[in-house]
Amino acid sequence: MKSILIGLLALVSWSAVAQRVRLETDAGSIVLDLYADKAPGTVANFLRYVDEKRYDGSRFYRVVRLDNQVGSPVKIEVIQGGLQDDTTRQLPPIPQETTQKTGLKHVNGTLSLARGKPDSGSSEFFICINDQPELDFGGKRNPDGQGFAAFGRVVEGMDVVRRIQQGKTGSDAASAQLLQTPIVIRSVRRVQ
Repeated sequence: MKSILIGLLALVSWSAVAQRVRLETDAGSIVLDLYADKAPGTVANFLRYVDEKRYDGSRFYRVVRLDNQVGSPVKIEVIQGGLQDDTTRQLPPIPQETTQKTGLKHVNGTLSLARGKPDSGSSEFFICINDQPELDFGGKRNPDGQGFAAFGRVVEGMDVVRRIQQGKTGSDAASAQLLQTPIVIRSVRRVQ
């Protein structure tokens, strides 16, 4: 009886820490665990988009591979999704929770908030393919050294992520990372 009680307490503690969501895409399902205990502001922002169904009909539109980063001295591998240019569904930017603050790292399957300058992340997110330490605080991918706000990870569907990353992209410098046929994110919902 005691071991059952301990197991139940551990499950309740885990569910208070990690929130699970499912992305249904044209390429298949991706299930994510979000780490509200480590990146509460970033998770709350993402879940607001989820709960208000702002991501429904959005897309994975950018894929970054080793072969399509001409001129970039720091190579990464990610797929990026979100609202892209649809400013009507975007919420205001949020303060950045750096990996220095959260202790999270950009490893294979990490979910992170895309941004330009610090504190500009809003609706766009990306998923890492393989370990990407240059996206952590102090990494060289972003000139300001602040890195990006990791806030979750893929727990199911990494095969879907890799398949999306291999999609056909444009042929000139401006479109080399843009999918010719973006992958529609049909829905994003919390998993109970």
